Amino acid sequence: MKFLDEVLITVRSGDGGSGCVSFRREKYVPRGGPDGGDGGKGGDVILVASSERRTLYPFRYKHEFTAPSGSRGGSRNRTGAQGEDLLIAVPAGTIVRDAASGEILHDFKRSGDRFIAARGGRGGKGNAHFKSATHRTPRFAQPGEPGEERRLRLELKLLADVGLVGLPNAGKSTLLSVISAARPKIADYPFTTLAPILGVVHPPRGEPFVAADIPGLIAGAHAGAGLGIRFLRHIERTRLLLHVIDAAAIDPHAPLSAFETVMTEMTLFHPDLARKPQLIALNKMDLPAAKEGARAFRAAFRGRRGVLLISAATGRGIHRLIHETRRRLEELHAPESESR
Repeated sequence: MKFLDEVLITVRSGDGGSGCVSFRREKYVPRGGPDGGDGGKGGDVILVASSERRTLYPFRYKHEFTAPSGSRGGSRNRTGAQGEDLLIAVPAGTIVRDAASGEILHDFKRSGDRFIAARGGRGGKGNAHFKSATHRTPRFAQPGEPGEERRLRLELKLLADVGLVGLPNAGKSTLLSVISAARPKIADYPFTTLAPILGVVHPPRGEPFVAADIPGLIAGAHAGAGLGIRFLRHIERTRLLLHVIDAAAIDPHAPLSAFETVMTEMTLFHPDLARKPQLIALNKMDLPAAKEGARAFRAAFRGRRGVLLISAATGRGIHRLIHETRRRLEELHAPESESR
């Protein structure tokens, strides 16, 4: 299934029903007065965050949504039926923008959040409302108000506690498959992960947390190189970054090259990304060249704090990694509100 994280849609609420022009006509009631009822209100278009939605894929082919209109008022002061509200399910993490101005209209942070994207038109008043001492037989009624039409841009930013970042082939997908039940595609060539993948990690103690495998970043990603900026935005939602580096591929003469490449791209995309708290996992420690690469990295990094040695392939260091990640998450406050 194609991962879709940005779409344009048009929503239109229902028109209000027209008021009714009617007069009482009963056998023993002479000169029956006006009894035209009001029109029904048009239906609203409401966006609802649903736990059953993971992407914006349902909007791939359907871009226009219209709520039902209200019914016309009836005689005997009967109000027309109200148009049913149209509920549109979106994933939690969706940002709703006005397509023209770019203004953020709503940010869905959790499942169950609701946002009225377009309000239904008010029903017109029937002629019974216009009876007065000087005008006893009004032969007119109000038309219903038209519904609203809006052009919206939906942007999805995944909600995760931990974001796995790094160069392609650092072993992020393998790591996610080891620490969670997620089954991302794993292969020995770059860009096997073409879409962010979520996995729930259950540590031995404490609350479970959600980890997201972000597709590999390369130099120039902030400007669209590789998989481009499409997936950099998903890092913004994470509370903690887990920076995965292939220790066997570290050049002893430039041991921080891979780390600095990813940090530079995040900084150029948005400076706040590089300031997020992070852990560094030197992966593939089961390979012969990894030991020398890890030693050079630690020496250049000036300290061992926050640097873990792991092997996703053999399981080395995985328990400690999960424990340390859980501990760091508990130290952090709740996710800050996104302004982007």
